[in-house]
Amino acid sequence: MSKTVLSVDHVGMKFNLASEKVDDLKDYVIKFLKRQLMYKEFWALKDVTFEVKKGDRVGILGLNGAGKSTLLKCVAGVLKPTEGKITTKGVIVPLLELGAGFDKQYTGAENIYLYGAMLGYSKSFIEEKYKEIVKFSELGDFINVPVKNYSSGMKSRLGFSIATIVEPDILILDEVLSVGDAKFRKKSEKKIKSMIDKNVTVLFVSHSIDQVRDICNKAILLEQGHLVASGDVEDVIAIYESKISEN
Repeated sequence: MSKTVLSVDHVGMKFNLASEKVDDLKDYVIKFLKRQLMYKEFWALKDVTFEVKKGDRVGILGLNGAGKSTLLKCVAGVLKPTEGKITTKGVIVPLLELGAGFDKQYTGAENIYLYGAMLGYSKSFIEEKYKEIVKFSELGDFINVPVKNYSSGMKSRLGFSIATIVEPDILILDEVLSVGDAKFRKKSEKKIKSMIDKNVTVLFVSHSIDQVRDICNKAILLEQGHLVASGDVEDVIAIYESKISEN
């Protein structure tokens, strides 16, 4: 029987949103000091519970604003849930906002070490894998150019190359199969499928139902922060498509 590698137990994530728009910094400071800033609660996730077994590839479906990316960030440890508990086993590689941790003033080469350290890789491990990362990114001499001069595609390619250099137990994917040009997309898909072939557990957010079908065997459906369906991928896709047609 497959062991549980991820347990999400009654998880809720609350944000405080300003109930009025304050454009001027001076007005903001005055209202803040006078305690006149009003906030309203927004629950991006509420009472979400599910388990993932080792080797399962779970598609996370839902319309924009359903809480998909928030859930992935909670699982990855980027956000701490307001309530509930998340338990994970093994090494997690989150492919969320690729390159979001880069320092724009540093070169691509320097950011390999910086971003790698943020992902928990040791300096010796990065040194060992450095050439492999550069080769996969296809950046060539641009690796010695400051990241501020990179296109968004170049940053994504470098971020993807650094993040996927390890073999994780849990791989978290948020719309990352659209990085770079068509050639690099194909290469990144091949890399992810090679990881999946090694029985890596996957959490996958995509607006492409075809991609979810191609990669996943299970799925969950979120609606306004609530879990409304979970199970085999085709069953959940059917529910999702019926809800899309209602809108």
